[in-house]
Amino acid sequence: MIAMDTKTEIQNHHSTPTSGNNGNQQSSSHQQTNSSQLCAGCGKHIQDRFLLRALDLLWHEDCLKCGCCDCRLGEVGSTLYTKGNLMLCKRDYLRLFGNTGFCAACNKVIPAFEMVMRARSNVYHLECFACQQCNHRFCVGDKFYLCDNKILCEYDYEERLVFASMANHPILKRHASGSLPGTPPNSIPTSVSSPISQNGHHHGMMQTISSPRSQNNDMNNNQNGLNGVSSPFGTPTHMKQVITTN
Repeated sequence: MIAMDTKTEIQNHHSTPTSGNNGNQQSSSHQQTNSSQLCAGCGKHIQDRFLLRALDLLWHEDCLKCGCCDCRLGEVGSTLYTKGNLMLCKRDYLRLFGNTGFCAACNKVIPAFEMVMRARSNVYHLECFACQQCNHRFCVGDKFYLCDNKILCEYDYEERLVFASMANHPILKRHASGSLPGTPPNSIPTSVSSPISQNGHHHGMMQTISSPRSQNNDMNNNQNGLNGVSSPFGTPTHMKQVITTN
């Protein structure tokens, strides 16, 4: 980032012509002043009332422009940005050479101009937005779970819950209900939306939805009301008989 002087009024020194050596000195001094006020952009003399000073050079107001959007830099602020031989306004510099942050999956920088996917406060490259267990690529409308700050597909999330329950209660798990436990507080089921651009326009919003396992829990609760005990191997034999009789 380079500081740029705002409009500076050119001081014109008007002197009455005199004869002799003094007159020649004043004339040469006036020519040196005019020659030093050459525009670095077009190479012509700056005869306007105001000029701009940037990069230790003088510029016409119309010649000091952003190399990308062609806006006049003297009108958009008092600073300019350079990249190589390119002068840019702040907006284009950040858009081209800034960054959105680091991808939560690969930990690499995400350029500001790239489309991204978001889950809570995490940001992802489009190619990195996949299940971090099986590398399944999500499509729009697919459900995923953010568990322990990792993205999981529905299958791997449920599998993780089953293994965690079996590790904690290996004996009780054999006689427990076939329904999966509820969603832990640190995980959220979410539907995949379209990518989000970095220019502030969202092409889709992620919406938190209810877990499909809540419906299974309701069905298991109804079975518990009828039988008192549920089984991971299906409906008990006497219950099947009742259903068949009806």
